Amino acid sequence: MLTWVTSLLAPGIDRTPPAAADGVAIAGEVSRASGLGEAARLICRGMQRAGVPNWTIDVGNLLPAHTADFAVASELPPPGAPLLLHVNAPLLPWVLFRLPRSLVRGRRVIGYWLWELPTVPPEWRAGARFVHEVWVPSDFVAAAVEPLLPGRVRVVPLPLAIARPEPSALDRVAFGLPRDAVVVLVSFNLASSFERKNPLAAITAFRAAFGERGDRILLLKVGNHAHAPDDFARILDAVGGASNIRLETRTFPTADVHALTAASDIVLSLHRSEGFGLVLAEAMLLGRPVIATGWSGNMTFMDGDSAALVGYRLIPAQDPRQVYAGASWAEPDQAAAVAHLRRLADDANERTALGAKGAAIAAARLGIAPLIAALRGIGLSLP
Repeated sequence: MLTWVTSLLAPGIDRTPPAAADGVAIAGEVSRASGLGEAARLICRGMQRAGVPNWTIDVGNLLPAHTADFAVASELPPPGAPLLLHVNAPLLPWVLFRLPRSLVRGRRVIGYWLWELPTVPPEWRAGARFVHEVWVPSDFVAAAVEPLLPGRVRVVPLPLAIARPEPSALDRVAFGLPRDAVVVLVSFNLASSFERKNPLAAITAFRAAFGERGDRILLLKVGNHAHAPDDFARILDAVGGASNIRLETRTFPTADVHALTAASDIVLSLHRSEGFGLVLAEAMLLGRPVIATGWSGNMTFMDGDSAALVGYRLIPAQDPRQVYAGASWAEPDQAAAVAHLRRLADDANERTALGAKGAAIAAARLGIAPLIAALRGIGLSLP
C-alpha cells in the first residue's frame, strides 16, 4: 500500500534520460550498517578512485527502522549530475516523494538494487517507473530485475578490490580464541532473513564434522542479535552448550571485523541465497578459504577452483518473516559441507592454497573496471 500510494505522489522522472554531467550524486542509507548502505559507501569509494566528482546524500532517516551507525554529511549536487539511488524499488517512490524535487527533475535517475531470489516481488513494478536504468552487483540479481526493465540493467559488482579490507592489529588472543585450534567463522546479521542466511545448517554441519573436538572451534559472529530474539534462541538451542562453539555478539569497528575474519582459518556460509555475498568477498580478499553454497550472487566472484562450493537442490522459499516468497532458493548439501570442513581443517597447506586462489579471483572480478564502464555508459567523461 505504501508503494502504491507514494508512486502516485512521487515526482516522475524525465521521459528521455537527461545527459550526464559533472559527476554523480549517490543517495542511500549511507549512515547505516546495512547491505545497501555498505554498497553505497563502496560505490562512492570507487567514484573517488576513478576521479569522478561525487556527492553523498543520506536518506537513511527516510527509511523504516533507521539507525544512524555512522556520521555522514549530505551534499546537494549541481544540476545535471545523475542521481544513483541505493534504495530498492518498493521504497523508491517514498524516498523520491520526501526528497527535494530539484534532485529528480532534469537528471538521469539510476537505481542500485539488491535482491536475493531469482524473481522480484510484484510491488517492485511500481518503483521501476522511477528510474531510467538499474545497476546491480551480480548476474544473479540482474536476471531477476531484467524483466522489469529490459535492456536497462547493468551488472556493476562492488569494487572491493580497489581498497582491500584492512584488519586492525587484534589477534586471536584479543578475541578469546585459542592459538592452536582450527577456527571456522560463520558471520551473519539477524536483521537479515534468518532462513536465508541458514545458520542452523552451518551449526549442524560443524557438529557432524567435528563433534566436541577441542581443536576445532566454530565461531558464530551474530550481528543485531537483539533484533530477532526468537531466532537467537533457536541458535542457542542448536549450539546446545557445545564447548567448541563460540558466540560473538559484540559490535566491532570495521577494521576489527576484518581482523576477526583474518584470525579465522575457514569462512563458512551455507546460505540459501545471496544477492552478492559481501562477507564472502571480503574473506576471499583477505586470503581466507571459503566454503559456500554454490548458488546465487556469490558466484559472480567465486568458482570451483577458488572456493569449496557446496552442492544444493532448489526448494520453494519459505520465510516466516514473509520477506521472501513465491520463488525458489537453495538447500545446501549437508554431506558435502561436512566433507569440505574435514578436508580443509585437516590440511593447512590446502587451506593456504585455496585462500590464495580465492584472493586472486576476487581481486580480478571485483575491480573498478565494471564501474568505469557503467559511468562511461551513461555518458560521463572520465579523467
